[in-house]
Amino acid sequence: MSGRVVHFEIPFDDGDRARKFYADAFGWVVNEIPDMHYTIVQTGPTTDEGFPAEVGFIGGGMLKRESPTDRPVITIDVEDIDAALDKIEALGGSKLVGRQEVGEMGYAAYFKDVEGNLMGLWQAR
Repeated sequence: MSGRVVHFEIPFDDGDRARKFYADAFGWVVNEIPDMHYTIVQTGPTTDEGFPAEVGFIGGGMLKRESPTDRPVITIDVEDIDAALDKIEALGGSKLVGRQEVGEMGYAAYFKDVEGNLMGLWQAR
């Protein structure tokens, strides 16, 4: 388990407005993926495969504001989502959304920490 922050998500009510705001305010590259109802966000230079090309920045995404992703989410890389969720629950956190497949890339899940913060988990395929 790396435990590294690898992704963020920003919810929106108006996708076009949010994409324009972050692109104009910070120069982020935003690419809408209508089939997934998701927008990929790059906050710095990327490789041809779309991954960060420099150390020190992460990319993220934007999605329609709806429960549980009704506030910004920080996503943490883990080796095994199910084991991480078990550990989180044993430590007093709670699982909100269990393992979900994310295309061919991997798996995601959401949990609340002991302070009530919404957080995400990522397991690469």
